[in-house]
Amino acid sequence: MSVHVITGAGSGIGAALARLLLDRGDEVYAVVRNAGRANQLSAELPGIATIVGDLENPGRLSWALSKQQLPERIDSLVHAAGVVDLGAVADITPASWQHQIAVNLLAPAELTRLLLPVLRVSGARVVFVNSGAGLRANPEWSAYAASKHGLKALADALRAEEHANGIHVTSVYPGRTATPMQQKVHHQEGAEYVPERFIDPGSVASSILTALDLPRDAEITDLSVRPGR
Repeated sequence: MSVHVITGAGSGIGAALARLLLDRGDEVYAVVRNAGRANQLSAELPGIATIVGDLENPGRLSWALSKQQLPERIDSLVHAAGVVDLGAVADITPASWQHQIAVNLLAPAELTRLLLPVLRVSGARVVFVNSGAGLRANPEWSAYAASKHGLKALADALRAEEHANGIHVTSVYPGRTATPMQQKVHHQEGAEYVPERFIDPGSVASSILTALDLPRDAEITDLSVRPGR
């Protein structure tokens, strides 16, 4: 039985992946913002364990994790949490920049740093759920794209640094996926949201599962998942 730590397991791609892993008998720890959310998620996903840590405050993650019993073995760490707030460079506020960079970039960096000693022992796989915005930036997407471009840089550097320790690192770049975040984006864009037009979160989760299950003699470094219709 493998042990996985997932951020963003409460909805979208993270939730779909958590269900796939739980259904096959793996052990899954979800990183949640507080005890109330931990109780809620435990009811939504029977069998899931939780780690309390607020990704909006990366500087407090070390303190939060030090107060909890963490798994002694971690086979994968999947960063699936993310936030988005669209706006032109002329309009987007420092608070919005800081929020998106904190959750989308600083929190994955800090959580990975804190868990690296355990990840090294098992030669774990680390997966960063990035975005098409991590490869190109469109109008109104500057802050989000900047955070995701930074996430790609984090993954690339981590892969090179930890290769000798047996850690494999994958960046996944989903196209538009039918998630609550996508619904928010459409609202901000003033567009009608029709989830059937986009990738199902389960399809992206299946692609992540492929990266996690790959034999140890191979590593998927970058994986783009595009709408098939």
